This record gives sequence, C-alpha cells and structure tokens, in this order.
Amino acid sequence: MTFLSPERLWLLGLLPLLGAAYALLQLRRSRYAVRFTNLALLSQVAPRRPGWRRHVAAALFLIMITLMMIGFARPADSVKVPRDRATIMVAIDVSLSMMARDVPPSRFDAAKAAAKKFIDELPARFNVGVVGFAGNANLIAAPSADRAAAIASIDQLVLAKRTAIGEAVFTSLQAIRSFDADASQDPPPAHIVLLSDGDNTTGRSVQEAIDASRGAHVPVSTIAFGTPYGTVDIEGETTSVSVNKETLRALADSTEGKSYEAADAGQLREVYANIGTSLGFKTEHRDVAARYLGIALIFALAAGGASLAWFSRLP
Repeated sequence: MTFLSPERLWLLGLLPLLGAAYALLQLRRSRYAVRFTNLALLSQVAPRRPGWRRHVAAALFLIMITLMMIGFARPADSVKVPRDRATIMVAIDVSLSMMARDVPPSRFDAAKAAAKKFIDELPARFNVGVVGFAGNANLIAAPSADRAAAIASIDQLVLAKRTAIGEAVFTSLQAIRSFDADASQDPPPAHIVLLSDGDNTTGRSVQEAIDASRGAHVPVSTIAFGTPYGTVDIEGETTSVSVNKETLRALADSTEGKSYEAADAGQLREVYANIGTSLGFKTEHRDVAARYLGIALIFALAAGGASLAWFSRLP
C-alpha cells in the first residue's frame, strides 16, 4: 500500500498522546477511589461495574481515530487494470519538400491536419504513437491512449533536410515492440500510417522496411501528399519536388496496407477496421481512502453503541 499524501501521516503521532492521556485519566480515577476508606459508602456513590467494559468504548474510539487518520492520508492500492494493446503508429514526413504548397496550405500543414484528425477520431480502445522523420526518424509520442499528448506532439514538428521513409517504418516497429513488458515476445496487434510525399533519400531502403514490416506482421498504410507540380525554395533556389506515389503504393501493397492519395476520414477508417484486440494489463494506484473511512464509521458506531448500552451515555 502507498499513500498519495504521505505528509499527512504525521497525525498518527498524536495517537500515543491520546493513549497516554487516557491512561493518565484512569490512573487519576483509581487514586481518587482509594481515598474512600468506607467501602460501603463507596459502593453507594459509585456502584461496582465490570472494569473491562469502561475500556472497550475507548479502545474502539482510538481504532476509529487511527483509521480516519490513515484515510486522511489517502492510501492507494496497486491494481492491475486490463487495457487493449492494439496500437497504431502515425509517421509524418517533415522533410523540406513538404513545404510545397501544391496541396494547400502546404503539404506539411495538410499532413499535420490529417494526422490530428485521424488520431482524434480513433476509437478509444486504440493506443497511438507518433514518429516524425526527415534525415532520420524520431519517436515523438510513445504509444498510449493519451490522444491529447499525441496531437500536441504533432504541433512540435519542424522541417529538416532529407527523407528517411525506411527509418520511419523501423522506428515505428521498435515503438510497437517496446509497448509494454510483453511486447518484445508478444507484440500487440498494430498498424502503421505513414504520411509523406514519397521519396526515400537516406537511411535504410523502402524494401528493407517492407521486409521488416512483413516479418512483424504489421501493415503499413500510406497517404501521399503532393502533385507532379510541387516546388520549394531552398536557399534561394526553386526546386521541383513532385510526389512519388509509386514508392508509397509499393510500401502499402507489399505489407497488406492501403495506399491513399488524399486524407479522407471515411477511407482512413479502413486502417483500423480490421485490427484485432489483445488485452494486457497496466498497474494503477487507486485511492482506497473510502475503505478506511467506512471501517472507521463502523468502529464509531460500535463505540457509541457500547457506551450507550453500558453507561447510558456517549463516549
């Protein structure tokens, strides 16, 4: 058991003081009783009662206080909660060619908007991760059910030189294999969605990425952004950056994914429609203060009931 507010546990230090105060009070009462030498008179003034009863209500009261103090510190138990392990990785091209404005407002902005819309509309059962790739590929949001974190990570993307489509696939596969403690031996059902204008200019080849995806049984669906007429201005020079749909289509077809030329939400539902489920577990700390407060209430009622039954008064 852990405590969500351990700084409140100092109150437990008051319990020995309460116990000492009660013992002192009982000692003073016994000394007062000894002063009476006339036992007949003493029995009339204070009729004899079973000694142990007077301590029961006090003991119950102290237990109640202890439980309430523990509850005040907000104890938490570690519990295993089932969750679906099905995972979708979204890989977004951030190469300089994505600056082209042949897809308004630009390929890059259109890709980001499509990725965020896709993530936002994913069914709640899916985990989602995000990879950004240019000259290399980086995991910018680990797979999780946190949609807000995934979408926020997309807003942090910046453009860079070169395009490493193969590395994007390998990085996505690694994120899937690292999803949880069991993923390396029992990877979750998964799918990669790759948004790009299609040219692989550095890193491992697309064919290597295809082989790795097929070996991992993870389909890659691609979304092509761009036209044959795209251009970008780099260091004062205008460069033609036509979209390479063939590369993206080959990657999708060879891995049993789907290839798209436009980010249509209705079509993209096909990406996750056939992904299976795989239940795993995650450990959560759940507040169990109510449990202790409920037991404390039972002891409070017992203390009050005992005092009323034996002494006709509340403690």
